[in-house]
Amino acid sequence: MNRIVGLETEYGCLAADDPGVSAVIARVRDWIFHKERYGLIDVHQRDWDEPAGNGGFLFNGGRCYIDMGHLEYCTPECLSLLDVLRHDQAGDAILLLALRAMGLEEKVSFIRNNVDHYTGATFGCHENYLVRRAAPLTEPNLQSLLAFLTLRMLYTSAGRVGGTLGAEARGDLPRPGGGGAFQISQRADYINNDLFEWVQFNRAIINTRDEPLADARKYRRLHLLHGDTNVLPAALLLKVGTTSLALDLLEMNCLPKVILDNAVATFRQLSHQADGPWLARLADGRCVDAVVLLQQFQRTARAELGGRDPETDALLALWEETLAALAADPETLAGRVDWITKRWLLQKFCDQEKISWNDPWLKSQDLEYHQIDPARSLGLALARTPPPWRIAPQDAARAIAQPPANTRACVRSRVMRLLQNEPCSYYLDWEIVGIEGGHALHLLNPFDPDPKEAERWMQFLTQPSSSPSGPARRAA
Repeated sequence: MNRIVGLETEYGCLAADDPGVSAVIARVRDWIFHKERYGLIDVHQRDWDEPAGNGGFLFNGGRCYIDMGHLEYCTPECLSLLDVLRHDQAGDAILLLALRAMGLEEKVSFIRNNVDHYTGATFGCHENYLVRRAAPLTEPNLQSLLAFLTLRMLYTSAGRVGGTLGAEARGDLPRPGGGGAFQISQRADYINNDLFEWVQFNRAIINTRDEPLADARKYRRLHLLHGDTNVLPAALLLKVGTTSLALDLLEMNCLPKVILDNAVATFRQLSHQADGPWLARLADGRCVDAVVLLQQFQRTARAELGGRDPETDALLALWEETLAALAADPETLAGRVDWITKRWLLQKFCDQEKISWNDPWLKSQDLEYHQIDPARSLGLALARTPPPWRIAPQDAARAIAQPPANTRACVRSRVMRLLQNEPCSYYLDWEIVGIEGGHALHLLNPFDPDPKEAERWMQFLTQPSSSPSGPARRAA
């Protein structure tokens, strides 16, 4: 990839009455940071809803904390698709280790999904892409980017059983009164805007908050709210990889000029058309096959970026193969695209049990698709990951405790290892590290794994005379 990428996953949780969801989430969080097992707990209040002790940074460069009642895991800053995949999987692995160590694996399940079927609430998988500040954010380019982000749902979405009352009231369902038996996207019913600053209650495809977490003179951070949490590795790779390529085209001012009549309406309507036809209305009034529009993006990316590096070429090939299968026979993508895999699996279940798509049993099977435990996950059992993207068990294990070697996550992890042994009160964030009584270390270049100022700062930290006399971490 040509940019820094990170994912934020909010996990659903199923728990028996004892100990209960809220209690078990707090216990898992505490296990992760107990005696600094996998990271350093926050000893300061980060925000009004993030008091001290709510979470912390991990030695693998990521972060884990409780957000609105959900355990959330953030990957470190990644510069390759394989690093995104292995560090995303590391979040699942850490949670499984916690449950097994506490003897809760039979009582508690963490789920990689985005919908609470009981309450109708949604929780997200947020995507973060570093974008150069000089990118030409003209109106045509922004509309083209919105079109891509809307239409990519055909190969990035996770699928869900059922819908919301709001979807029926808006007329999104193809058969009013049918309950929206199966739809492509888990998040579509909850997206209200194409661009908006807030992340709750008025969710948008693109969150416009300008918070780069890096040198603001050079970078922006594209923060996406509308994507689903993926189970299948191929779907995650397609989601992150093709979006990164689209941003490459944006920075080159080479995006194909595709402008939808209404991105949000298209997103919702396509979600409720699992059988197709997948037609998108353009601003000029034409209705065009959504796969044909996506092929314009893929061909432009191949023309401009093909041959850049092996990762790009492998991604372009996977993207082309996926779009061809969507056009010809979508079911052949079972094992690679989540919503197609889930729908195929649930249809087999309906046929075997002789039940309809409105049977409540299907919602429980829907959740089983998203189990993080490979021994229980219906989705992972069907995964067909292309050879270039398969991760060896030893590499997956390393990602639990080690950061990517080529981003600033590496230096932040090194600093954290030193802080383990220093009796000082510290402050940790993505782009800054501080200690009480000392100068802060600013990490404004996320591409730099070993900035010169970091070495000097760490030398200062380990000098006996420089250690501040503030409160110890564990007492903070």
